[in-house]
Parts: sequence; C-alpha cells; structure tokens
Amino acid sequence: MSAPVTLIAVIGPTAVGKTALAIRLAQRFGGEIVNADSRQVYIGMDIGTAKPTADELRSALHHLIDIRKPDTPLSLGEYLPLARDCVADIAGRGKLPILCGGTGQYVWAMLEGWDVPSIPPDADFRAGLEQRAAADGTRALWNELNAVDSQRAVAIGPHNTRRIIRALEILHSTGEQVSAARRSAEPPFRAFIIGLTAERASLYRRIDERFDMMMSQGLLDEARRLAGAGYELGRGPLSGVGYTQLGQYLAGEISLDEAVARSKSRTHHLVRRQYTWFKPSDPRIAWLDATRELPIAEAARRLVRFLAA
Repeated sequence: MSAPVTLIAVIGPTAVGKTALAIRLAQRFGGEIVNADSRQVYIGMDIGTAKPTADELRSALHHLIDIRKPDTPLSLGEYLPLARDCVADIAGRGKLPILCGGTGQYVWAMLEGWDVPSIPPDADFRAGLEQRAAADGTRALWNELNAVDSQRAVAIGPHNTRRIIRALEILHSTGEQVSAARRSAEPPFRAFIIGLTAERASLYRRIDERFDMMMSQGLLDEARRLAGAGYELGRGPLSGVGYTQLGQYLAGEISLDEAVARSKSRTHHLVRRQYTWFKPSDPRIAWLDATRELPIAEAARRLVRFLAA
C-alpha cells in the first residue's frame, strides 16, 4: 500500500491572515494552494469574499478559485472530488499541496475523508423551502433541521438559509443526515493542520477595518454589477455577509450605514460559528497566534519538523 499524500492545511476564522500565510509557505516549500473557502469559487465575487488579489494569485499557484457562476451553487459533494483531484495532481508533480480556507465543512470533509453524495439541486423542493423561509422565517427551517440532524443544525447556525435548505434537500433526497457522512477507515492524508487565531477583540477590529477597506475598494459597485447581471443578492451563493446587506440597501430597505454595520456584526457572528468547526481544544490543530503579527517563522519551523518526521 502506498504512503498517504502529505497535505498541509491553513485554517482559522475570517480575516486572521490565512491567505498570506499559505502563500508564504507555498513560496518557501514549493507548494500550491487549494481553496477551501465556499464563496471564493464563484466568478465575480471578488472583493466581498476577500478573494486573493491578482498579485497574490501570481505569488503562488491557486486552485478552485473562480470555477462557478454565482447562479450555480457548488455543493460539498461536488467540491470534494475536485479538491481531491487537485491535491493528487499537485503531489504527483512533486509539489506540496496546501489546503487554505475558513469553511469548516470543506476543510474537515477533505481531511477526514468524508463520503458525501453528490446530490443535484431539486429546484421544486428548494423553491418550496425558500417560500417557507420567506413566510415563516429561516428559524422555522432551522428548527426542522435541528429536530432530525441536530449536529448539522448547530454547525450551520440558525441564520444561514442557503445551507439549511441544502441540508434539508440532502435529507429529502437520500434519507440520510449530512452529519452521518462516512469517514474513511484510515486518514486519507498525512496532514499537518496549522490553525491561525487571534484575540477576539483584535480580530473584530480587523474585520471592521477590512470591511471598510472593501467598501473603499468598490464592494458596493461589485454588488451592483452582480445584481445588474441578473444575480439576486441575498440568495444562493450571494446570501453571504456583505452581499445580503448591500442588496437590502440597493433595494431601499436600509441605509448604507446600516448595511455596513449589519455586515460587520454578521461577520463577527461568522467568526463565532467558525470556532465551532475549528475548536481551540482540538489536538490535531497546531494553533498559532496572529494577534500582533503573522507567525510565518514559527509556522515554517513547525512545518520543517513535520516534513522531516
């Protein structure tokens, strides 16, 4: 039996510096980066997803960026074979694959070898759930999911309409809980997981400053372009933080100041949810503090030891 492929993962909450660290490690260790952010796969959603910049994309080869249009959701069951093929290809060329992102479900599905069915969208079933969410609120759908798959419901949280609907859709199609996805008998990779963290107050300030920078870089214009192209802000892949709130502003429902304030607050909430996926107590994760500066040297030292073992 051949030895498992070595895979490095750089994980952690939003705005903590994952992309910057992954690029530096890729440059030093001959690596290529596999995206594990569920929003950065979509074309045109650049500023609002903090997608790697053109300079960053030139600094290290990235995979699974800009592979879908925003009206064609990419499910976990579709993402996994793409990501696994990327890792195998990178390793097969003698390079070091580096998984980078803050979408906990994508990260652990890769690292733990989940067996997730690739269930195509059921437009009629999904439309019915969307109508119910509009009439009764997302919390009603979350309560329904929580009653049958509490593990998945807690992981998603009661506000993410798109993922709640997707979990119910999979349950409807397969009769199986998403959280019951089978893991491989053996770890699929020889993995080293670097977790970046930061003091919460510092991270929240960084998030707020980053959102202000996104606005100055043209996030509102990006939202307008997406809406003008026929994509509905606040639905599907565009139900994420920033796009939803700016969509409400463009629809005249709230002021721009309120849209910005809500976006920052929802991103703080996202951080709390990400820490339910990436637990500080998880012994598999080598946690490094990025509060004051990016711990590039320490990450490199630990990676050297891992690769030499």
